[in-house]
Amino acid sequence: QVQLVESGGGSAQPGGSLRLSCAVFGYSYAPGCMAWFRQASGKEREGVATIYTGDGRTDHSDSAKGRFTISHDKSKNTLYLQMDSLKPEDTSMYYCAARWSDTYCPLNQYAYNSWGQGTQVTVSS
Repeated sequence: QVQLVESGGGSAQPGGSLRLSCAVFGYSYAPGCMAWFRQASGKEREGVATIYTGDGRTDHSDSAKGRFTISHDKSKNTLYLQMDSLKPEDTSMYYCAARWSDTYCPLNQYAYNSWGQGTQVTVSS
């Protein structure tokens, strides 16, 4: 059974940085697409960034562009999200997700088949 396990969440001050990780267990190969989503309390889940693991092609939401960077380490089959210049509005539960055997990686939660349990990120002074 495939499992996605996130880590690296926590608290940061505005302007600070955090790095999230998502390890894939139970499957030898990387999913075609991996992504980060987030959901703040009382709000809908929104896409943050996606990556096609085949060639490293990425897409970031407007709110993430210039501040967040998604990456994937094939040797570790681990997804990362480097978050810099954090803002209070980045406070959310962050989830990693996988879409298997595909090259099209949309920022749409309904396109993803496997999900991690989430890791909380809180940005406050």
